[in-house]
Amino acid sequence: MSETQGNEQRQLRIVEMVSKQGFLTIEALARNFGVTVQTIRRDVNMLATEGRLSRYRGGAGLASSIENMEYQRRQVVNLAAKQRIATNVATDVPDRASLFINIGTTTEQAARALLAHRDLQVITNNINVARILSENPNFSIVMAGGRVRNRDGAITGQPTVRMFEQYRVDIGIIGISGIDLDGGLYDFDLDEVLCAQAIIRNSRRVFLLADHSKFGRPALVKVGNITEVSALYTDAPPPGPIASMLEEAGVVLEISG
Repeated sequence: MSETQGNEQRQLRIVEMVSKQGFLTIEALARNFGVTVQTIRRDVNMLATEGRLSRYRGGAGLASSIENMEYQRRQVVNLAAKQRIATNVATDVPDRASLFINIGTTTEQAARALLAHRDLQVITNNINVARILSENPNFSIVMAGGRVRNRDGAITGQPTVRMFEQYRVDIGIIGISGIDLDGGLYDFDLDEVLCAQAIIRNSRRVFLLADHSKFGRPALVKVGNITEVSALYTDAPPPGPIASMLEEAGVVLEISG
């Protein structure tokens, strides 16, 4: 195992432990993993930057489950991992496919990775995705109607849900804010969740895109369960309980190198 993989696995375990206990001191974590206090401080700082934990004086606690990090920050956090995930998922999308693509910075990277495809038909509630895909003149793009969320170009609300219900597509490409260790998929906004649920219902296959920071990250509103998707595209092995659920449900696990 490389040093990077070892760091990621330790950070996943830190998230699991804090999720179970609510708060742990830096010293207790260092003793548990047999590493220095400075190493744990670096881990906690990184996890706090990714929104997976909250950093407190002397320790780490649960991240907020009611507020996502701002869009500009999400655009750059784990960008390289999101780009690798996007490249991976694009290889599994055939030319002339019909797609839903929803809200999220990882799905926006997927849109960029799809630009070399031919004759895609895309329905989206993400203004940024529509703008990116419009660079390919051979794509047919349908923009869902509804209320525009100014901070990130998302479109949500009942008009968006009703529009999604009018289609049945080959592949729904969705992002998520958090994956609980019990397999629950969570996000922060009810209107956004209702749109994601409509995509899941009306897609023949569902591709879930989630970098490693989403494992164990808390969010408020439940989208569904990871067993409802066809494939999970990520950049690191998921925690054991999630990996077992994927295997039992026959969900394809694609880990980008």
